[in-house]
Amino acid sequence: MGIQELRAEIDRIDGELTDLFCRRMNISAEVAAYKKERGIHVLDRTREREILARVGKQAGEPFELYARTLYSVLFDLSRSYQNTFFHGESELAADIRRAAEVNAPFPRKGVIACQGVEGSYSQMACDKLFSMPEVMYFRSFEGVFQAVEQGLCEFGVLPIENSSNGSVDRVYDLMQRYRFHIVRSIRMHIDHKLLAKPGVDFSEIREIISHEQALGQCSEFLNRNPQIKVVVCENTAAAAKLVAQSDRRDIAALSSQSCAQLYGLETLAEHVQNSENNYTRFICIAKDLAIYPGADRISLMLSVEHTPGSLYRLIARFAALGLNLTKLESRPIVGRDFEFLFYFDLEASVWSEDVIRLIGECAAQNATFDFLGSYSEVR
Repeated sequence: MGIQELRAEIDRIDGELTDLFCRRMNISAEVAAYKKERGIHVLDRTREREILARVGKQAGEPFELYARTLYSVLFDLSRSYQNTFFHGESELAADIRRAAEVNAPFPRKGVIACQGVEGSYSQMACDKLFSMPEVMYFRSFEGVFQAVEQGLCEFGVLPIENSSNGSVDRVYDLMQRYRFHIVRSIRMHIDHKLLAKPGVDFSEIREIISHEQALGQCSEFLNRNPQIKVVVCENTAAAAKLVAQSDRRDIAALSSQSCAQLYGLETLAEHVQNSENNYTRFICIAKDLAIYPGADRISLMLSVEHTPGSLYRLIARFAALGLNLTKLESRPIVGRDFEFLFYFDLEASVWSEDVIRLIGECAAQNATFDFLGSYSEVR
């Protein structure tokens, strides 16, 4: 047969498969009703293993693996559909709908928690996100989370990842511990400079201090100067402030031009980061769920079963809706051997019924699931 005849045959088979798939899902609904009436759980691993063994044997070589994969996906879809009969719309889906219906503009002012001191990159991000912010500074990232959780501050601004040096691990670790929602994010260009006291020459420098992320982003510059000691500081702005207040002339900070002006320092070296294409994403967090107009990103935190293919099948469901996965980060779950939490960033809208339904189903099916927020990113 020619290509057109072959494609016509595939179309015919696809039509039959679709009809059979719909029949299977309708019967799954009847099974759900039966199980609900008798208090039987949706998941039946023994039944699933029996089916996989049967279809694998029926398919034979070379299609056994493909058939088992197909039916694993069918099981996930069937369980999701059955769960809608057991639980109806989830509480989370209802909360998302209510938050999305408020339709209030993003606030221009508020009390915002930032890590560090005046001049920090978090503070710069805060000034870009809010036109009239009242900033409160905290020594640690955890202090920012605590201030938001306890209601001391309405919002918190935190760095989450850098284009050159990866994720800010400490922030990701703290995300497991605190309840919060992301309401906006911002992507900022980061331009580190080597700052020292006025009149100091580069040849005098024996020690450089900065935040570990900044040090990582400037690793090539530091490696070219192995004679200089490197010291980690809690914040790039705090590093500049320490240099300004120090009696030493042999100490310098990796920080920003605004910190040079703020603390009366001079620039010894410019553009010292490894790449000029150096950007950091900051998230703005709040205690309560709020979804502002234009939100087109979703962040999730969840765990999946520690079984082969469980993560693949989850990602496949997002792919089936045409959702672009922009970030996938895994972190170990403390106290549980070789089990992980996964962080997802998606380009998706909560104004889509399919998206809300999928989020609700994921919440019902996964032991750990947190909807971190739906928000837009500004630049």
